Amino acid sequence: MTFKTVLLGATAAMGLATGAMAQDDKTKVGFIYVGPIGDLGWSYQHDQGRLAVEEEFGDQVETVYVESVPEGPDAERVLTQMALQGADMIFTTSFGFMEATMNAAQKFPDVKFEHATGYQRADNVSTYSARFYEGRAVQGLIAGEMTESNIIGYIGSYPIPEVIRGINAAYIQAKKVNPEVEFRVVWAYTWFDPAKEAEAAKALIDAGADVILQHTDSTAPQAAAQEAGDVITFGQASDMFDYAPNPRVSSIIDNWNQYYIDRVAR
Repeated sequence: MTFKTVLLGATAAMGLATGAMAQDDKTKVGFIYVGPIGDLGWSYQHDQGRLAVEEEFGDQVETVYVESVPEGPDAERVLTQMALQGADMIFTTSFGFMEATMNAAQKFPDVKFEHATGYQRADNVSTYSARFYEGRAVQGLIAGEMTESNIIGYIGSYPIPEVIRGINAAYIQAKKVNPEVEFRVVWAYTWFDPAKEAEAAKALIDAGADVILQHTDSTAPQAAAQEAGDVITFGQASDMFDYAPNPRVSSIIDNWNQYYIDRVAR
């Protein structure tokens, strides 16, 4: 079972009214990712969107990307370099890139920036997100029905709005179908670190959880659950079925393809 998230884009101001594809020259579109494109989770799905742009526009567009960019000052360095190399439009695909995006946008007012899941905007900065909580609510309902120990483990990345919203949505629905259910949250303080994610999953399983939900991006929790046996999991951002299909019950799949195609075409 999969759940596709619904994308929500917000244009900041007239700075994005004339789109990248209106230019005479080949449009150069950049993407920066917080994890590797092979994470089979969040960054992988954004890169699928980049590939969809290439397929849609062919030689009208050149795309570039940098993966595994730390959130913080290094992100601004990457964005600066990408803009200096001629990027017309840059997608920054993680919440923690927000300050770097705003700083880079000030330095390059003619470059169009789009920041995923953030809230700061400017004439050349817009934001976009998705209703991730809807899929997590459905997964919480399933988890509440399927747990036998009544303990559901949740691996959180960072305590930021989108993550807390997802935890709350899952908990509320799980509680509706199973008043005895208990959520236990472990904060990994990372988006992608298989060792930390596996450690978090094992700690939750040792504490009695027979269901693991996650807002981190690797398949390590799936592997930990498979090793433990009798523990079910849910995919994050991508299907994750191929890696450890036995414990994986359902997935939220973030399909960014059409959004990226539409924005590049504007």
